[in-house]
Amino acid sequence: MRHLIFISTILFGSYFTHHAQNNFDLTVKIENIKHNRGVVQLGLYNTASKFPKVNETYQVARVKTVGKSRVYTFKSLPKGSYAVAIYHDANANKTCDTNFLGIPTEAFAFSNNIRPKFSAPSFQSCSVSLIKDVEIEIRLVY
Repeated sequence: MRHLIFISTILFGSYFTHHAQNNFDLTVKIENIKHNRGVVQLGLYNTASKFPKVNETYQVARVKTVGKSRVYTFKSLPKGSYAVAIYHDANANKTCDTNFLGIPTEAFAFSNNIRPKFSAPSFQSCSVSLIKDVEIEIRLVY
């Protein structure tokens, strides 16, 4: 019976250790926060066809603005490619406000600090490969 318990412990221990090693943290440092009104919303995407569509995120986080920068960590993510889209929701209405042309009137940014010119950037241009814990820096554009 002791052998069975010992073998079970080894098998399940290695199973959980193996699966824990396949999950990683993505830490996002948000820079260039101009004021402390509202919150910054981070949208994490893991699928190119959904990026950067509203309400089609893999995960969402909303963090209060405190100072000129803020750090948020998406924890225990499976290995893969991810892209981040953020905006400073200054009026806290849970919407990235835009003008009549659809151009954001609130600060926004994308991972890899991609600056779109006429349309949203591609998932590939913004993607970050997660094969270990990664820290990225994203600078808001006002």
